[in-house]
Amino acid sequence: MVVLELLLQGFYTALDPLNLAWLLGGSLLGTVLGMLPGLGPSTGMALLLPAVLSLRPDTGLIAMAAIYYGAMFGGSRSSILLNIPGDRAAVASCLDGYPMALNGQAEAALAISAIASFIGGLIAAGTFVLVALPVARFSLRFGPPESFCLMVFALAATAAVSREVFLRGMISVLLGLMLATVGLDFQTGIPRFTFGSAALQLGIHFAVVIIGIYGISEILVNLEKVDQDLPKPAQVHIGRIRISLAQWKRSIGPIFRQSPIGILVGVFPGTGGLAAALTAYDNEKTRSRHPEEFGKGAIEGLAAPEAANNACSVGAMIPMMTLGVPGSGTATVMLGALLMMGLEPGPALFGQHPAVAWGVIASLFLGHIVCLVINLPLAGLLVKGLYMPQKVLYPFILALAFIGVYSINFSLADCWLLAGVGFAGYLMKKFRVPTAPFILASVLGASMESSFRQSLVLSDGSLGIFFRSAISNVLLIAAFLSLARPFLSDWRTRKKQGKSIDVPIE
Repeated sequence: MVVLELLLQGFYTALDPLNLAWLLGGSLLGTVLGMLPGLGPSTGMALLLPAVLSLRPDTGLIAMAAIYYGAMFGGSRSSILLNIPGDRAAVASCLDGYPMALNGQAEAALAISAIASFIGGLIAAGTFVLVALPVARFSLRFGPPESFCLMVFALAATAAVSREVFLRGMISVLLGLMLATVGLDFQTGIPRFTFGSAALQLGIHFAVVIIGIYGISEILVNLEKVDQDLPKPAQVHIGRIRISLAQWKRSIGPIFRQSPIGILVGVFPGTGGLAAALTAYDNEKTRSRHPEEFGKGAIEGLAAPEAANNACSVGAMIPMMTLGVPGSGTATVMLGALLMMGLEPGPALFGQHPAVAWGVIASLFLGHIVCLVINLPLAGLLVKGLYMPQKVLYPFILALAFIGVYSINFSLADCWLLAGVGFAGYLMKKFRVPTAPFILASVLGASMESSFRQSLVLSDGSLGIFFRSAISNVLLIAAFLSLARPFLSDWRTRKKQGKSIDVPIE
């Protein structure tokens, strides 16, 4: 009954006219950004961040969440029609979505992608309602040592995605932690790494980092391909967006089977929608009676990953709001916004600001209904956005990024920092250094340092305090296993192939 009352309070907050307006706008913006190749939810959130910081916390977080799952809806549009994923999470949608369009079934593909995303998101939102309070209450058992170990686990899991990027992922984490130390020491007041610059004494604003990495660097990478024409859509004329009863019967099982997989993958730090979608696709192909149809236009091969990646987007917000550990790079942006609004995730958020916490959760139900309406009746109109000239779009986004950063502190120094961070992000992408660990480390760096120092004060300088509780030990073991997982996976693969086993440094 308590949860139901809190959820009803959340709906009252979400239905506030201002919140509802930003929910509608965020859902539409997220759908469009997710649909355009090269952009995505992180770019949308980054550009919207300066505006979000001027809003009420509930309004800002509702808008950011709407952009997130709206982009999951929209990402499949270009996958289906152009065979170009609008976002990394939509890669799996190319495998059967594009063949369906080539077979003249673009309408069915667009319809099932929207329906699967809708159902997957609702299942994840319902799960959020059930687990929010228990997980938030469990986090009350976290003192400074447990909090530090939790952040160590989050960074380890995010950095060690695969063996190929292990070393680069660790470098990314170190760079993010270094960036978090710029400014005045919060305990001693001594300037650190400011190089005599007054502009750096308060540190580098989180919005500068986010917009630089997810906005400026993405545009710089895309500008290299601005003269390349997009391929012609597999189907130019889009009719009524619908599916047959037979197609629905083939899709309903994969949708309900793979949505929980998406939630579980989303909760785990460092995975994201791509891992959820590919896992769901492989699961359905393995259990299918006709696996030979996959890759040739099997509708269940589109329904499964679409349900999973949207469930993953909601699942990534569960640990972000209850524990302060985001499950994806996009959720990291939301965590940064939450902290800059002066709100602390976990029991403090649900206990002291229930209207904000439950308003965001309730908005997930409303937002998915809005996205379904946008992506079914209006799909034919939306796909025309794929023809938007990139030479017009990218300069507009660049201008919007610099205006947004300048509007935060009205400082030209922030604009110079934005250009520097953006160029650094561009170099990271060129050298294939993952940016998600960098962003997460820059967000968690200050809290991580604070928890570490508090722990040492409590233990009179002894590091043994990090091994005294069961929670800390479990988290440290999980961190070690996360670091070892890519190498163990590679070892098992080579063993099956009967090859000699070498464990490389990178």
